[in-house]
Amino acid sequence: MAELIFNTCLNYLVLALSIFMLLSELPSPANAASVQYNVVSLGAIADGKTDSSKAFLSAWASACRSTSAATVYVPQGRFLVQSASFDGPCKNSAITVGIDGTLVAPSDYNVNGNAGNWIVLRHVTGVSVIGGTLDGQGTSLWACKLSGKSCPTGATNLLISNSQNILVSGLSSLNSQMFHIVINGCQNVKMQGVKVSASGTSPNTDGIHVSASIGVTILNSKIGTGDDCVSIGPGSNNLWIENVACGPGHGISIGSLGKDQQEDGVQNVTVKTVTFTGTQNGVRIKSWARPSSSFARNILFQHAIMNNVENPIIIDQNYCPGNSGCPNQASGVRVSDVTYQDIHGTSATEVAVKFDCSSKYPCTGIKMQDVKLSYRNQVATASCAHAGGTASGTEQPSSCL
Repeated sequence: MAELIFNTCLNYLVLALSIFMLLSELPSPANAASVQYNVVSLGAIADGKTDSSKAFLSAWASACRSTSAATVYVPQGRFLVQSASFDGPCKNSAITVGIDGTLVAPSDYNVNGNAGNWIVLRHVTGVSVIGGTLDGQGTSLWACKLSGKSCPTGATNLLISNSQNILVSGLSSLNSQMFHIVINGCQNVKMQGVKVSASGTSPNTDGIHVSASIGVTILNSKIGTGDDCVSIGPGSNNLWIENVACGPGHGISIGSLGKDQQEDGVQNVTVKTVTFTGTQNGVRIKSWARPSSSFARNILFQHAIMNNVENPIIIDQNYCPGNSGCPNQASGVRVSDVTYQDIHGTSATEVAVKFDCSSKYPCTGIKMQDVKLSYRNQVATASCAHAGGTASGTEQPSSCL
């Protein structure tokens, strides 16, 4: 009897000990939020000259391997990063990249000028990039391009590719060699409080370019650059752009579309509460004049202020930058159900509204509601080709639909 009691007690003791050991190995909620990898602790040097790429990649690898939430932390200072691809998939879906400092690209544009991209997030889920500055140091490459010499194409400052549930908040992108931020093949990306800054003459430096992505939101951002402030490429839908200041730059553009014969379209885009200052365009849809399966439909441009904008409202289906090698055919891109609502301000040219649509597939379902644009304190004009729709409320200039 005593032996039976002893064995029973022993079994309970072993069971209790096993449970205790199991529980002690599980991360507590406090520990789950506190796994941090500081790039300086891993060898990064904040002098703007010493290549810190390995430290950044090491911090990322540790955070990506973590089975609980993890943070990659970049303290104040300037960190030279040659190029870095932060790849997934990771073992957790809660990685924060907290940046108090500045990542600096090599000043010699030949180092990564043909790499395509400088900083890359690829195949990741649930990553948040908070704060910081990406300095692409692109001014020397722009000068090379503008001189007509043979130069590298240039690298995008930040590419987010094939990822989902991404937040970018409070990030600044400065002087990118090419595009500043590209979102490609992603789902559910939110960008807020982003600042993009480059010269108005910097070539091909789109602020935020979205392509083949679903559910992208851009909020409360300020973009000044040498190309489109925001450009929306083929295969993008369910986009929301709100409270964005654009200038200098080429405006907020859907397209260019129709570069390829077989191409996805763009649909369900809202652009609201936006301000354009001294830009080449305001709200624009652009497509190449050649056959294509692409389209742009269900687009809303709402509450826009134009300050001395060359083309405040424009649909250009004969898009051909530089006017060299233009296809000069009828665009196959079908543009439909585009609404312009509460748009006012000043045009830098007499023609404030220009709808140059496809002769083969005219624009349909265009709605103009309360549009008031002036040119040098006089009423501006509107120009329509192959465009159908309605106008209501204030009509300045008079509708040509």
